[in-house]
Amino acid sequence: MSSIDLESISEATSGAIGAVLSTTILYPLDTCKAKYQAEVRSHGRQKYKKLSDVLLEAVSSGRVLSLYQGLGTKNLQSFIAQFVYFYGYSYFKRLYQIKYNTKSIGTKANLILAAAAGACTAIITQPLDTASSRMQTSAFGRSKGLWAMLTEGSWIEAFDGLGISLLLTSNPAIQYTVFDQLKQKLLDEKLKKSGNGSSPESLSAFSAFLLGAISKSIATVLTYPAIRCKVMIQAADSSDEETKEKEKKPKKTILSVLDAIWKREGVPGFFKGLQAQILKTVLSSALLLMIKEKITATTWVLILAITRYMVVTQGRVKGK
Repeated sequence: MSSIDLESISEATSGAIGAVLSTTILYPLDTCKAKYQAEVRSHGRQKYKKLSDVLLEAVSSGRVLSLYQGLGTKNLQSFIAQFVYFYGYSYFKRLYQIKYNTKSIGTKANLILAAAAGACTAIITQPLDTASSRMQTSAFGRSKGLWAMLTEGSWIEAFDGLGISLLLTSNPAIQYTVFDQLKQKLLDEKLKKSGNGSSPESLSAFSAFLLGAISKSIATVLTYPAIRCKVMIQAADSSDEETKEKEKKPKKTILSVLDAIWKREGVPGFFKGLQAQILKTVLSSALLLMIKEKITATTWVLILAITRYMVVTQGRVKGK
């Protein structure tokens, strides 16, 4: 195994651990957001008029711990997704650098590589993504286990929302482009103020965080209708005993969900829960990157130590 491969594994592992920790910390907010996004006004009635209504329901019914239903599946999905994404992104970058014999990668190439890594991630983790969404949007205290969620329908249904997931790989691409443009403008301004002949300054930690939050917010606003459609397609059906009656409900499609939102909620419906999505996404991204940066060095040392131990062990075995 080459040092390059070890580098990719180190990046992927630290990113995956960061994703699991940030997901766990923000999971109650994520559950409230998902249940709020999944509901569509019916016959003029709406169970959740605001995001806090979901939290109040959990507290009043004595099911606060149900805000964590599906956490295990979500963490498994987050770990695999981030590992595949970081490893795939690092791997594709390396292939590009070898093919074109260059160390630098342009913005357009970077976006394509990021989208390719995102597409691979979406395909591999979609069943887990669907299962965790169904768990989160199930009635409090009535969520099923992972295997039950995956096997209650056909395997095709386990990939519900895959088309939108692939479309949403454009979200980080938009974020990266906006961040790059804002960063360049800010550095240009600093260069002008510092005078001619001076080298451009790097961004401070606060500036980088602020630009990251702004760019992620812009990307989220532009792609939010697709995000809400995805949640609604993957959401669990109503589990009210009076209305269930084992009736066969039509399969949710992008067009049927768009039509339902348009007819019942109008244009504002396409952006229902946007504030919660931005808050959760920005906090999650910030926590993930912060944790990843803090543990990358440790992860790298551990992987090197394990690899060296394996090499020494194999050498002793061969020597015998």
